[in-house]
Amino acid sequence: MSTPEFLTGTRLVRSTYAPEDVTYLLREIQAQFVSVEEKERLIQSGERHYGQLLSPEQPPRPEYQALFERALHEGAPQLARHVAGLARVVHEEVRIRRRVNSAIVLVSLARGGTPIGVLVTRALRSLYGEEVHHYGVSIVRDHGIDGVALDFIRARHTDGSVIFLDGWTGKGVIAAELRRSVKTYNATRGSALQGELFVVSDPGGAAARCATRLDYLVPNAMLGATVAGLVSRTVLPGPAGDLHGSAFLAQLAAHDVTRHFVDTVSLHFPGQAPPEGNRLSGQDVYKAAQTFLHDVQHHAGPRPVNHVKPGVGEATRVLLRRAPEVLILRDPHAPEVQHLLSLAQERQVPVQVWPGVMPYSACALIRSVEPDP
Repeated sequence: MSTPEFLTGTRLVRSTYAPEDVTYLLREIQAQFVSVEEKERLIQSGERHYGQLLSPEQPPRPEYQALFERALHEGAPQLARHVAGLARVVHEEVRIRRRVNSAIVLVSLARGGTPIGVLVTRALRSLYGEEVHHYGVSIVRDHGIDGVALDFIRARHTDGSVIFLDGWTGKGVIAAELRRSVKTYNATRGSALQGELFVVSDPGGAAARCATRLDYLVPNAMLGATVAGLVSRTVLPGPAGDLHGSAFLAQLAAHDVTRHFVDTVSLHFPGQAPPEGNRLSGQDVYKAAQTFLHDVQHHAGPRPVNHVKPGVGEATRVLLRRAPEVLILRDPHAPEVQHLLSLAQERQVPVQVWPGVMPYSACALIRSVEPDP
């Protein structure tokens, strides 16, 4: 099918994924970077939204890259089982929804969800022989999912075949943003997309479907562009009618492990589908997560809820690209937090241990930046 007229002339961002693994529905931009400190000041002062700002990404230190390789080697079998379990949930869900034998359409939330989307795509093909189309699409807190990208997808596929994927949940902000923005999109387009989020790890109890509630290290959380096709974090569009944007970070090509990651995990897919993944409501998990957020306000002092980032994946993002105040761990000896300790040492971030209190393995707090006088 030809490209819809509204995307004619749009240059989609390049990536180092194989073309059959994913299509990023992101407009390629020339990145204009600001430092982490300046970004934090602009965000916290309200001058700019985080979805308008990018900070430069540096190559990982050799020691940190070695931690990633170790986490990938040791964690690939577990992640492969969970991906296969999530693929089964997706397969069953789409079988219920669709009226005809149409292809499955995976929409991963770029960019953190895209490596998982690639893995689920491969699992659906190898375990079920499914025809799968996979798109990486931007979603930005307070602004929702990219409606232009959804227009593109709906011009090619049926609504009932679309499944939204991410890697993990933290507080559940993105899951709520997805539900809200898809509901708004449906109301304006007369469409029937289901804004439920499917994830591998759901320690926040916020996703509709997951493979596990365990807060563990999904290895791609340790890196940024170098495990996501050399694609930057996504940013909001300029003129109305544009796709959300992203930059191709060619300067990091020597450190790219995108295909290495997905190829390594794919080798561990089971020969047959495992039992169906976790379909529980997650209400008890969600309540425990909300109680913990209140505990943080009590023990660490009042702060905006957006400055509290629970879960291994979210804590990793804070230490990589925000201004962290403190790292809180349930067990500093747990294997899933060793990379966090390395990052905290590198950035001189204090570490606190809250044993027996946390439903998460880790939580990072963002430091409040003093406004300019």
